[in-house]
Amino acid sequence: MTDDAAMLGLAGKNGLVTAAGDGIGRASALAFARAGARVLISDISAEGLDETARLIREAGGEVESMIGDASSEEVAEAMVARVVELWGSLDFAHNNAGIGAANAPFADQDRAAWERMFSVNVFGTMVFMKHELRQMESQGHGAIVNTSSMAGKSGSPGLSPYNASKWAVNGMTQTAAVEYAAKGIRVNAICPGATVTTALRTWKESSPDAYDAVVATIPMRRMAEADEQADAAVWLCSSQASYITGTLLNVEGGDGILGKG
Repeated sequence: MTDDAAMLGLAGKNGLVTAAGDGIGRASALAFARAGARVLISDISAEGLDETARLIREAGGEVESMIGDASSEEVAEAMVARVVELWGSLDFAHNNAGIGAANAPFADQDRAAWERMFSVNVFGTMVFMKHELRQMESQGHGAIVNTSSMAGKSGSPGLSPYNASKWAVNGMTQTAAVEYAAKGIRVNAICPGATVTTALRTWKESSPDAYDAVVATIPMRRMAEADEQADAAVWLCSSQASYITGTLLNVEGGDGILGKG
């Protein structure tokens, strides 16, 4: 563990990260482990999750895995209980699981798309928060960070179910932050802008002109790396953010300055 990692105050802490099989979730789990924390990771399938666990162990970190659907309350309850069973407390949680939707005008989005979106992005986040908050309240401390989106701060044409789901995540984050602040629990969210993931790399290769056009609208003239989103999430759970709660942290290269969030 480096001196910088030690400053985060996460050494010996215990937590969970959902959707850790790739992207921001994998980067977050690795970042928590580098800071000296023990982490329980989950994803809906073993594909990718085993690789994340391998990377953490190779780096000297302590990790356990659980396969499960992050929209399931049974999975949420089981993950919280497993962290406590393994290590005695739940000090932090990164609720990262979420899905996207096909781009279509509002009137062309059917109810099934909305229901699936809310099942994972809203109710999935809610059930994890519910069980995390119960455990953290019993301990008298804890930090939660949710993965929201810049789309949860402004309307993005063609993405109405996704936008609405992330607005809901922001509302839950700030409501829980107020309700539990006096109980030693902090609740924040990161709001990523465009971030380089496996899907975006594929899109860049297939549609380089469209990719470059999006990048050109970002003040920093590049998309975020998953590690940059993860670092923000880890920091919000660290002792360095001990007086921060209810924050919806833009991690978007300046898009918010242009009125995009």
